[in-house]
Amino acid sequence: MTAETDLSAAHSGAVRLAEETARTAGVHLRTVHDVTGLAAVADYFCDVWRTPRTSPPLPAEALHSVVHAGGAVHAAYTVEGERLAGACAAVFGPPADADAYSLLAAADRGVGHPLKQAQRAWLLERGARALRWTFDPLVGRNARFNLVKLGATGTEYLVDFYGPMADGVNDGDESDRLAVLWDLRTPRRAGGSADRTVVPGPGPAGMPMAPDGAPLARRSADGGQLWCRVPEDVVALRAADPALALRWRHAVREVFAEAFAEGFRATGMSRDGWYTLTREEHCPV
Repeated sequence: MTAETDLSAAHSGAVRLAEETARTAGVHLRTVHDVTGLAAVADYFCDVWRTPRTSPPLPAEALHSVVHAGGAVHAAYTVEGERLAGACAAVFGPPADADAYSLLAAADRGVGHPLKQAQRAWLLERGARALRWTFDPLVGRNARFNLVKLGATGTEYLVDFYGPMADGVNDGDESDRLAVLWDLRTPRRAGGSADRTVVPGPGPAGMPMAPDGAPLARRSADGGQLWCRVPEDVVALRAADPALALRWRHAVREVFAEAFAEGFRATGMSRDGWYTLTREEHCPV
């Protein structure tokens, strides 16, 4: 099979998956080019990140520049009422790498998967092979979506990536991010412990404890896997007890920074908040 055939097959599969999952979610998908539509997307991002309409995370004029430069803004709309239910924006990276970069994405529950598949199909049609983006590693539901649902791999831990943030979701915290790589042609299929509740067994002595007094991390006996726990809902915790949320940030940062320095990659997230990190030479493909 040639590279062109491989990309064509991946594109066709992504189109079908986007259509099927959109029907299940009760939305329809389209790329947004017009000024009015882009302004609505900017307002939607304001609502998600709890910022004033005058200070959107990504302004309409920036979205318009993304489209004009050859990137894309995808949006999902409810079938009934045409209500905006999700949006994402991506630009192309270095041509030699055939990579693209997702600037921002947000969606109502159940809409994220068709939206990302529409983005994937659009990028494959234009020759992209991978998509990169970052997310807050303490938000377990996002980690599960990215690593398990989509099959991306966490490749880099970025300390305080954006510096201080003043939106209604991240305000008062440090902006650590986990960078992920999504192979658009053949997304990695997370399985085993990555897709079910993880209860790591006793680890070596000296493994760290979390701010809530329970174990924070465990290593497998052979050293090939490591598990790290995050709080159940860091957004709610940040609002209720910012100091405690920051202690979680620093605790998880210490584990991840050491693990990535040792060659681990983030490959899964359980339903009860345990990351699976796997040494690079053992990572599933």
